[in-house]
Amino acid sequence: MEGNERWVSGDLQHPDRDPNRRQLVAQEQEPFGAILSCIDSRVPPELLFDTGLGDLYVMRTGGEAVGPVVTGSVEYGPMTSGTPLIVVLGHQRCGAVKAAYKSIRDGKPLPGNLQAIVKALQPAYEQAAREGGADPVENMARAQVTLTAADLRSNNDLAPLVGKGALAVVGAYYSLDTGKVEVLAGAPSFADSIPQK
Repeated sequence: MEGNERWVSGDLQHPDRDPNRRQLVAQEQEPFGAILSCIDSRVPPELLFDTGLGDLYVMRTGGEAVGPVVTGSVEYGPMTSGTPLIVVLGHQRCGAVKAAYKSIRDGKPLPGNLQAIVKALQPAYEQAAREGGADPVENMARAQVTLTAADLRSNNDLAPLVGKGALAVVGAYYSLDTGKVEVLAGAPSFADSIPQK
């Protein structure tokens, strides 16, 4: 979050982005966090958290849609090297969420494999529909973050790590307008034990 504050203010440090860092991590990596975010070109996690080479595992899918391969990719760091943090990062004006919302609302499937994204986002659509509100697409994007983070937090492989305080799974939301990341759910109570960058 300190890196995001630097991103918002423009006071960037660009850490871990030089040949020395490349040499340091060439043989082994120990990222301090795993980020599941959207494919949106305006939401690059390494930039908006002002991090560098070897700092983050990053998985990106349309609307943070998950399936077995994506879930396995998210699990990789915590389960193989003790990565203590997973962030599910949604964002403002998400095109994937908007397309899924319209597809479900209008009963018109999207072409090709895009329909798999729609299917993965169905629970978020249903939650947003139940909650109502002025902007159903934004509500759906936020619902997708909180539902995905909750699913990861409680899955059979990650739940034991969460239970013993070795892992935090955080839902967060990025504002395209301000550059600020807002934590929605799952902020760790053991923040002092998570390496700071």
